[in-house]
Amino acid sequence: MISFHQNVVFLFLMMPFSAGAAMSVNVTPSEYSPSPVGTVVSWDAVVSGAEDGTLWYRFRARRADGEFRVVRDYGPDSTLVWSATDREGTYEIEVRVRNLSTGESAETTGSFEMSPLAAGEQPVLARTQHPLVFLYGAPACPVGARMRVTFRDPEGTAQSTPFQACRRNETLNFVIAGMRPATEYSVRHVLLDGSRTVTGPELKAVTGNVDPIAAYTVVTPPPGNQAGILLQSPIAKFIAATDLTGRIVWYSDGEIEMLTRGYAGGIFTGFTQRAQGEDTEQLVGEFDLMGITTRVTNAARINEQLAAMRKRPITGFHHEAARLPGGRILALANAEQILSNVQEEASPVDVLGDMILVLDRDMQVEWVWDAFEHLDVNRAAVLRETCTPAGGGCPPFRLAAQANDWLHSNSVQPMPDGNLLLSLRHQDWLVKIDYRNGKGDGHVIWRLGQYGDFALDAADPNAWFSHQHDASVERGNANRIMLFDNGNTRRAGDGGAHSRGQVWELDEFNRKATLVFNADLGHYSSALGTAQRLPNGNYHFDLGFVTPAQSESVEVDAYAQSVFRLQIGAAMYRTFRLRDIYTPLE
Repeated sequence: MISFHQNVVFLFLMMPFSAGAAMSVNVTPSEYSPSPVGTVVSWDAVVSGAEDGTLWYRFRARRADGEFRVVRDYGPDSTLVWSATDREGTYEIEVRVRNLSTGESAETTGSFEMSPLAAGEQPVLARTQHPLVFLYGAPACPVGARMRVTFRDPEGTAQSTPFQACRRNETLNFVIAGMRPATEYSVRHVLLDGSRTVTGPELKAVTGNVDPIAAYTVVTPPPGNQAGILLQSPIAKFIAATDLTGRIVWYSDGEIEMLTRGYAGGIFTGFTQRAQGEDTEQLVGEFDLMGITTRVTNAARINEQLAAMRKRPITGFHHEAARLPGGRILALANAEQILSNVQEEASPVDVLGDMILVLDRDMQVEWVWDAFEHLDVNRAAVLRETCTPAGGGCPPFRLAAQANDWLHSNSVQPMPDGNLLLSLRHQDWLVKIDYRNGKGDGHVIWRLGQYGDFALDAADPNAWFSHQHDASVERGNANRIMLFDNGNTRRAGDGGAHSRGQVWELDEFNRKATLVFNADLGHYSSALGTAQRLPNGNYHFDLGFVTPAQSESVEVDAYAQSVFRLQIGAAMYRTFRLRDIYTPLE
């Protein structure tokens, strides 16, 4: 018979053992609540009662009447820098912490009230922590009407924010960006209410001082003195935008260091790559006009999910992050594998390959493509490129002191038929991948380029591109692909060869490729580059690496003649023309 004391001991042994209280987490905002819309808040998570181990934190946010969305997925960072610039109301920040060593987890939620910036009948213009960005708060307006804010510089150049629809009993708030440093702007809102137009009072915004990122020289002024913005992703400098003369109008120096694309409303995609960094330091995500990260994940968190999917791990992100419909993110990542008897090397060699990841709205892995599973690993890089750990355009790798840079993919973009177009720089190919909006099996549908699947329809035997960048389908013409032809392979046989801007028309059924546009851009750019069609029918090309300290952004007309050329004293990964800081040119 078991005694009372024996029964107590038995029950004690059956209970989970803890050295102290169960793990818990508390989250605290850096600012008092309520605070005006646009207040930047640091949320600090503090854990109590945790056993020894590695702690990872996930932050999600929502307006109290909405749905939680991941802002920062699991990683070691216990602080979230956050703001809400569009709507007043109560917001909730949820933090969940995991102990990777013990499996413990804890969760808590904090709330913060964003009060209206415009508390009365008059609009309010407020500074932000960014010297070139203001917030404009407008009083509530009639449902069914819409409003935007215009701002004008002393030279008379006007810009406007996107329109917002009026909401019942709520103010409207606008991020004002795209302004030059140390300049006074006249700012006012315009309300369209049916046939009625109402203009708000004139307010004044005086921007702060910002040093330029580089020297700019206008070699050829833009045609017709056209206005616009040049969005730039320099190498080893902060992201920036200038007008077409090179005067800075915006920048971002946040945690996402390489800009890849800009989207309507002032949202940007990009990545951060650390050649010698840990997986948790390799980031991909989005950020806004204030430079605040709006959603982000890291390679370590992605690798947790890839392991569960029985996929090889990645070492980091590189070259591309782009939006897909439904809030998805399309990203390029790096993978490596030690292989023997490949690429004409008998000894084991570290081969760098690429993976395409499609992440859902909460930055969770939804679809994976692995080059090692779909491409011929025996087809070596055309110019036999290799990588060392110092970086130099190579992604992180860890299995050897040197690696064969087999593919060096540098762009991936959606195609109108739901598949993906991938640029393989070191193969001198573009490949079409079976994605079918997430239902594809990833097989290679075709390869475009020399020795690929298409017959060349061009008089020039050197028409094929090589070591190209930024390939995409032209908007409005599903059969045409534009790209920046760096021309490295062509240059290897002709020391005077220049880089080119090209457009190819494809007959996919008959596998015929016709070169319909081929612009000699006047210089050779061994790396980097952009191709973009402009609304006037011209093309914008970025010669990103004329020298290590010089690039050129060029507009060419329908006759392949340069009509605008801006020389920049810095290497540029990508540059894009925008109508204004909120609006890509389409």
